This record gives sequence, structure tokens and C-alpha cells, in this order.
Amino acid sequence: MVMLDEPWQLSPDVALRTEPFGALAYNFRTRRLTFLKRPELVAVIAGLSAGADVREALQAASVPPVQWCAYLKALESLAAAGTIQPRGCIQPQQQEAAS
Repeated sequence: MVMLDEPWQLSPDVALRTEPFGALAYNFRTRRLTFLKRPELVAVIAGLSAGADVREALQAASVPPVQWCAYLKALESLAAAGTIQPRGCIQPQQQEAAS
């Protein structure tokens, strides 16, 4: 579950390509393509690494607090798909390389 006070980041396996409708997120590990249909959501995702936590990313993207619940649900879906991950999380392939 994505929490407001937790640090998250874009997965290192994912590349974002900005589009007029929002962005395409491609996961090179799973080969999954995700359409991000809101530029505001793209701004939140881009801000995850820059801020201390999800709350700061939402504030930096100027998302009104009344909409945070919807954005948290979207971030939870992206986390389940491996598009975003908790900051400091080690991917399985990173663990193998470290061994």
C-alpha cells in the first residue's frame, strides 16, 4: 500500500515517455506498457524521487488534497505493476549482481 509519508520512486526498470495525453511507461523487465492518461499523475511520478515522500510529490504537482485519495489509488496500481517502488528497494536482478 502506498502511504503519504513513505518515499517512493520510479522503478529503475521503467522509462517514461511524455505524450500529449500524459505519458507512456515501459517496464523493460516485464515488457509491460502502461498509459498514464493524466499529466498531473506524470508530474507526481516524476516528483517521487525529488521529494521526501508521496505527500511532497502530490504538493509539488499541485494536486488538490481532495484528490489525493484518487491519486493514491492510481499509485497503488502502479506499485502493483512494478512501475513505482519504495525508495531503497532492491530489484531481484540487483540482488543477484550484489551477491
